[in-house]
Amino acid sequence: MKVGIFVFPGSNCDKDCFHAVDKIMNEKAFYIWHEDTKIPSDTDMVILPGGFSYGDYLRCGAIAKFTHIMDDLKNFSEKGKPVLGICNGFQILTESGLLPGALIRNKNLKFICKDVFLKTENHETLFTKKLKKGEVIQIPIAHGEGNYFIEESGLKELEKNNQIVFKYSDENGKTDETANPNGSVSNIAGIINKKGNVLGMMPHPERAVENLLGGKDGIKLFESIISYMKKQ
Repeated sequence: MKVGIFVFPGSNCDKDCFHAVDKIMNEKAFYIWHEDTKIPSDTDMVILPGGFSYGDYLRCGAIAKFTHIMDDLKNFSEKGKPVLGICNGFQILTESGLLPGALIRNKNLKFICKDVFLKTENHETLFTKKLKKGEVIQIPIAHGEGNYFIEESGLKELEKNNQIVFKYSDENGKTDETANPNGSVSNIAGIINKKGNVLGMMPHPERAVENLLGGKDGIKLFESIISYMKKQ
């Protein structure tokens, strides 16, 4: 399996993603520079990592969406190949229209960096097949603009199509305001597109792949993807 990891000016989690894929999961990882125009044809999956692409000037992800490589990412996703956007990568996916909604300033207007609990709302995606319905995992967050917003009609559409993959919760799976770190509508932490191959999430699974990092719950996402791809 070959996993391409996008690198924008300001990306800072690209190496974390590389380590998770190449060293922990023992799959082939390589970098794709933002000025490239084509994703190599033998690429099985693409990750848009976290960071501060272009310094997060204007809006998070708003400049990155205009880079050359994003045109081919749309072609890549239309073929049904997996795309995972983490944190700033999620922001880029919403800005580019590959996922609905927007990420805005955290409700408390502060940068938040801590471990959170996530409840698995949809365990039937290619990214979550190793998780159970309602399973709670612990994954770190690190963002200032992680407050997911979508208008009511859009939220109903997400719910209708089972596109909400993760919600912020407490350790028992309760999804209420006290478990919501950033003000996201309906406690949303991660969503998927209608086709089911593009996932955006604010928490960082690549930072939860070793006990040395504080936990290994993030491995389940990578295991799910690898299991799916090896059956194709």
